[in-house]
This record gives sequence, C-alpha cells and structure tokens, in this order.
Amino acid sequence: MPIGQSLDDLRAGWLNPPPDSRPMMRWWWFGPDVERGELDRELTAMAAAGIGGVEVSYVYPLSPDSPELLSDTFLGQLRYAAERANELGLRFDLTLGSGWSFGGPHIGTELAASMLHWDRREIPPAAATIPAASTVGSPSGAGGPSERVLACYLGPGSVGEPADFTILEAVDGTLRIPAGSGPRQLIIVSARPTGQVVKRAAAGADGPVLDHYSATAARAHLDHVAEPLLAAVPADLIGSVFCDSLEVYGANWTPAMTEEFERRRGYPLLPRLHQLIIAGEDSDHLRIDYYRTLTELYEENFVAVFRDWAAGHGVPFRIQGYGTPPASVSSYRFADLYEGEGFGWKEITQTRWASSAAHCYGLPVVSSETWTWVHSPSFRATLLDLKGEAHEHLLAGINQFIGHGWPYSPQVDRGLGWYFYAAGALDDRNPWWPAMGELTRYLQRLCWLMRQGRPVTDVLIYIPTDDIFPKLGHEVSGSLDLWRETRGHIDPAIPAAIRENGWDFDLVDDHALTVLDPAAVPVIILPATSTVPEGTQAWLENHRRAGGSLIRTRSADGLVERIADTIGPDLQVFPATGDIGSVHRRLDDADIHLVINTGPLRRTVHTAPRDRRTSYEVWSTETGAVIASGSGGSITLDLHPYQSVVIVLHDQPVPALVGGHGNDLSTNSGIVGGSGIVGGSGIVGGSGIVGGSGIVGSSGIVGSSGIVELRSWSVQFPGDQPADVTLPHRWETDPARQSFSGTVRYRTTFELDPSFASGPVVIDFGAGIPIDAGSLERDGVRGNSYRVQLTTPIREVAQVIVNGQPCGMLWAPPYVLDVGGQLHAGANTIELLVSNTAANALSADTAIHELVEQSQEHYGRRFAMQDLDRALDGVSSGLPGIPVLRARV
Repeated sequence: MPIGQSLDDLRAGWLNPPPDSRPMMRWWWFGPDVERGELDRELTAMAAAGIGGVEVSYVYPLSPDSPELLSDTFLGQLRYAAERANELGLRFDLTLGSGWSFGGPHIGTELAASMLHWDRREIPPAAATIPAASTVGSPSGAGGPSERVLACYLGPGSVGEPADFTILEAVDGTLRIPAGSGPRQLIIVSARPTGQVVKRAAAGADGPVLDHYSATAARAHLDHVAEPLLAAVPADLIGSVFCDSLEVYGANWTPAMTEEFERRRGYPLLPRLHQLIIAGEDSDHLRIDYYRTLTELYEENFVAVFRDWAAGHGVPFRIQGYGTPPASVSSYRFADLYEGEGFGWKEITQTRWASSAAHCYGLPVVSSETWTWVHSPSFRATLLDLKGEAHEHLLAGINQFIGHGWPYSPQVDRGLGWYFYAAGALDDRNPWWPAMGELTRYLQRLCWLMRQGRPVTDVLIYIPTDDIFPKLGHEVSGSLDLWRETRGHIDPAIPAAIRENGWDFDLVDDHALTVLDPAAVPVIILPATSTVPEGTQAWLENHRRAGGSLIRTRSADGLVERIADTIGPDLQVFPATGDIGSVHRRLDDADIHLVINTGPLRRTVHTAPRDRRTSYEVWSTETGAVIASGSGGSITLDLHPYQSVVIVLHDQPVPALVGGHGNDLSTNSGIVGGSGIVGGSGIVGGSGIVGGSGIVGSSGIVGSSGIVELRSWSVQFPGDQPADVTLPHRWETDPARQSFSGTVRYRTTFELDPSFASGPVVIDFGAGIPIDAGSLERDGVRGNSYRVQLTTPIREVAQVIVNGQPCGMLWAPPYVLDVGGQLHAGANTIELLVSNTAANALSADTAIHELVEQSQEHYGRRFAMQDLDRALDGVSSGLPGIPVLRARV
C-alpha cells in the first residue's frame, strides 16, 4: 500500500512530509540578464526558506545590455542554475517561451494567430467586384498576404433585417456581386492576423503570437525555442516544462479551418459562416459546431503537440489550460500536469477549472499559480496574506503551490532592485522573510496531506457547452474564453450554496462524463441548461437509474434542500457562518477533513461529519500535534481568523494525548498549536471579549492577578539609540520613519512574583480587528488581488525573546505564545524583533523609475509599473496592540 494510504502512513507523513510537496516559486529573469553569483545566492535563500523549486520565466529587460533569449550566454546561465538547483534539492521547471502567449520572431504571418474580420453594410442595386485576396504589408516581415477575403454573402433588405443570404463564390480571385433590383445587405468576412505580439517579451523574443490551432505553428515554436532550451538543460534536471495562461486575444481562425470543420462536422463551413454574426436557431447550431471545432483544434494541434514533444524528451508538460483559445475543462486531458489560477473557494475560478479536470481524469497532484496580484502593489503582501490566499486554493482542490513570484535582482546601491511590474515580490528583500520558513513548512504539510487518498465531491456542476458556445466571440459581444463565459452563465449563488452548506463540487463537461461512473457521484446539477448532447443524455439516464439526483435549475433557490434530499452535508458546520470551509480526502481506513476559517472573525462552531467512524482526532496544522481526540458526536472547533485544523476519522482506538500543553484543551483557547479545540459537545474558551485596551478575555484568565500588561517599552531602530515608547506604537507617525522597512527591537523589563512565574504563562498580543477591504480597487487592491480583512496586533512579524531565549515567531492569529518556561521570579526581560513589509521602502524607491525609463529607451514599452503611487495606502508598522502576560490555568 503506497505511503499515505493507511492511517499509520498518514501519521508518519504528516509529521515529516516529503520535499516534493513544498511550494515552488515562479522565478522571473529580466532580460534575461542574470549573473551566477546572484543565481546561487537566490537559490540558496529559497532552499533555506523551505521553497521546493523554481519555474523559470524569461521576461522583459531591465538592463540596457541584456543578452538575448536563446543566446549562448543565456543558455549557459540556464544550465548553471539548473545544476545548482539540483545540488540544493530544488525542482527546476522551464517555461517554453518568453512572456505570453508563445510566439516570437520565428513566427511569420502564415503561422501567426488570426481572426475573422466582418464588414456588414448596405449596398445599392449596382453590380460590383471585390478582390478575394489582398496583401496588406505583413506585420511579421515574412511576406505573403496578411488579409484574405473568405466569403461574401448577399441578402435582400437593410442591415439588421432578417434575410436569406446566399454565398458568392470567388472566380479567378475575384468576388463578383451581381446587380439587384433594390437595396441589399452585404457581409464580407475575411481572415487577418490578430496583430498580437508576445506580451512582456525578453530581449530577442519579440514577434507575433503563434496560431494555437495549427500543429505546424506549434512545431515551429518547439523547434526554434523549446529545442534549444532542452539542449541546454538535460531532462534529468527538469521537473516539468510549462505553458502559462492562454491569452491569444481574438484568435478565432486558422487557415485549415474550412477543411477541418467539414471533416469533423460533416458539412461545409463557408456557406453558413455568416451565421456567426446572425442570431437565430440555425445560427446557434453553427456556432456550437464552430467553437467545438476550435476547441478540438487547440487540443490536438497545440496541447497534444507540446505534450508529445515533451514526452519525447522525457519530461512532463504542465499547462494553465484556460482562456483563449476556448479551452474546456476536458482540454486538460491532453497535458501531463494541470494548473489553475485565482482564489475564491466558493466560486467557479480557473483554479477550480484545473482541479476539477484533475479529479475527473485521476491526477493526484494539481497546481495553481498562487498569489498573483497579492495585496498589490509589489512588496505590500504579508505572510498572513499569503496564508489566507493559499487556504482558498486548498479549499478549491489544489495541492501544489507555484508562488507568483520571485523576481531575480542584482544587488543594488539604491532602491529595492528589480521586481515585476505587477504581482507580489515574495523574496528575501521582505523584512518579514525570517518567518517564511514557517509558512512554507505549513503549506508543505497541507499539500502533502491533500494528496493522500482520493477527493470526496458529492456534487457535479455540468458545464452546458452547447448553451455557452453560442455566446462566444466578439460577433455577439462575448469572449473566446470558455471559462469566463461559463462563469457568467452559471449563477454564482449555486457554487456558493454548495460550499457554504457542507458539500464540495467538481465541474464537468460532456467528455469528462464519459470517464466518470454515473453511480459514483450522488448529485449532478444542470444550471441554465437547455441543450444536452445525446451521449450526455444517456449518461444522465444511467445516473438516474443508479439512484443519483439530477437537478435542473437557473438559481440557488431551493438548491440546498434538493441536494439534502439525496445526500446530507459531507461536513456540516453549525452555526453556518459562510466563512468556514472544508475539503475532504478519503483513505481506505481513514477520512481527512481540512477545516479552514477563511474570515477575519474568530469562530466557535460544531462540526458533524456525515461519514461515521468510531474515533476522531484533531491535528494542529501549525505544529502537527494531535490536539484532541474522542469518539462519536459532534466536534467543536474554536478557530481564530485564517486558522485551520485537520479532523481525522478512523476506526482505531482513541489515542491517548501525551505531552505538551497543546493537548490541554480546557485551558488552551487561542494558543499556537492548540487552536482551542475540544471534541464531543464541550466548547472551550468562551467567545473572547475585546476591551478598549485591545486585551482579549477568555476562560483562561484567573482574575486580575493573572494578567501583567506590558505597555512600556524601549524601541531601537537600526543605527539609533533605544528610546522609550508606550504602546500602541506606529512607526509611520514619525515622518523620518515613513520609508523605513526593516526590523526594530522592542525591549521591556518587569518583575514577576513567584506564584505567577512558576505556572504556565503566555504572552498575548490581543485579537486583530476585522476590517472591510472594500472594493477591489480601494487601498491599492487591484483586480483579483487578495488581502486579509484584518488589522493585526503585530505589523507584521515578531520574534519573541524571553530572558535571552528565542521562544518563537508570531505572524498569524492567534497572536499568543507560550513563554512560561523562560520566565522566573523577579526581574525578566522580553525583547521583540518586529519586522514590517517592504512597502515603506517601495514608497521611496526612485531607482525603479530610472530602470523603467532606461528599459523603454532601449527596448520600447514592454511593460508599465503599476500602482507604485499607492505603496503606503493603509500601511502601518510596529505594535498597534498591547501585549499581556497571562497565566494559563
């Protein structure tokens, strides 16, 4: 039996998970201009922080003399980095092109992404002629026609009026429009390059984006770009080769489309092509067939071609399979490794697109690009932000993180150095970096756990592609992104209702159903579905015969009750709060529920697993310790903001809890590692009442003699003498500290009487204050940019040192640490090393603007730095809370 498939293996792996579950980082190489000494330093720093590997991405230059992509200099540096990563035990992945989407100078007009162009107008009765092909200066410089008329359609009446159109065939390269008796409608459709060039391209990588429906174009890119990369870095040094998200804007044509359409659909395309821009029942049929053909061409001529090439080199092919072209959930099946992007555990995200495909097609590991845009702009993200967003991906079925990302930067005399124009900069320039290892160990443990056994999903949400395909394309004011149009087609309240009420779901399309057992999933929802292919109808009938429930709906009204009529919640949480999420994995002899508080409020909830086993254990995700156990009944959890625990159900005897205060549940509410959890019907700790001073009361307090408030401290900034302060203390109130990013030492000395010092004692910094993050565009939050909705009592990390002995770091709720073992009667000293973010330094970074100007002077405008003027929006550093020593009884 494989490791992790039995309870004993689960316990062992939980405490010592293998390194392949560590989070990775996208490693941006600007230029690509890199130096070996710095490559070594950055890889070493990543390894030391528990990062498991890198995905190298070659983007726009920031230096005036960057080597070109695929130059001998670049390829030599790439080989060195791969070898050094291997020596450090790091996975090393390669992106098979610069920027996105794939393309470059090797892609001429005939291989470039192309699109349909429509000219619809009224014409008088007079006869006319139109050239069927025209040359309009090829943008690629490769020669040949850049635009070609495909067909001309003629109908009576005015534009917009219903009409029967007839196609005019070209004769000797010319379309001849005969004379008529009155006004007519003319539709001319032509094919032309989209004109899109590679976005954020490295030096020497400029050029058109390739045609993702053409195997010839795909092979040209593999020959010109991928082959040199794999010649420089042998396969035994590579974890996977990678394709980023599909952003081939407007590409809805390929030169072979007419013959491929007729071969696949059984009737000619050109006589009906005009129906793409005409509403009606017949048009819907044409549009379904048209976009299904585009999806198939993308799958077979791009994804499968790249996968087969990678297999020939002995490496797996990983892809973010969503966007344009219109990739379906099942399109992932043509790749080896599936990847998503975007947080939102109750939504239909690109992350859920990927994890659903992995579940349907049996992949044990599925990754996501994580922390894209996190707390924009760069350097504002906190470790708590990273933890909170990671939770959202875990709840969506992800078990491998690819952090976005780590910007390579040379050592500089001024400013912060090099960083990406958008997204977080998650490297050791962040003052909070010394605590990064705690986050990576936490995520490593959870990712490993979420690979064990098999996922439990009770509900399938059917993607009605035959209802969505007619809405695709700019011809009807839609996009070519099947994920985006699916998200708009399905009422968002449907997935939210499923998740908030204790079930999980996967997305399925018609092909995915062909590989699923109709009896395996209790419920399938058909949202806003009117057209179902014949094969899917047969599957649904088999599902019904097997006792499954088929729910047709356009909204979430009554949905919860209808699901519950078939199957109860997998993990019921009450009272329902909307921010407690769970994900379930099943082993042969155990069930695992990861339970996460995704919100800013402390929650005490009862949980009731549907699947009964004789015993349960509750595991701390921070320490790995078993912190509660019991048999039968509900399990009560006291979860702090953005805190998680694991419930393990099994049929072995209830284990005895031994060692450490983390098992003393009656007194441990809010202690790191204990989580304030108790089994059965007992509830620990009360709700926690916040006083004006920011001190949180709980059942662990034994009266006024059990608390020592620590309000008076000295503070020492680097290079300065200590100065006395009274908490709360915010660095930015001193104008001289506005741009300070770094670590500051706080120190206090106090007396303890013997009775207090002899018992268990914690230092408690108080609870955070929930905040409304507001609209996504407020406070520097751009687009799909995650940030926690909590003002924390430590900004952002504090290392606690008691009487010269390090006791631990605090960077996430609960901001409580056991320090009793280091205290003694009489005089005691506590030091706090408090680190903020690099946002303050970012606000004063003028060097980056010089770098941008220099880059644009040499290479044109390949990017624009974003939101840097908002670097200090809402930023506060220091200690806004007042810590107390609290006796734990």
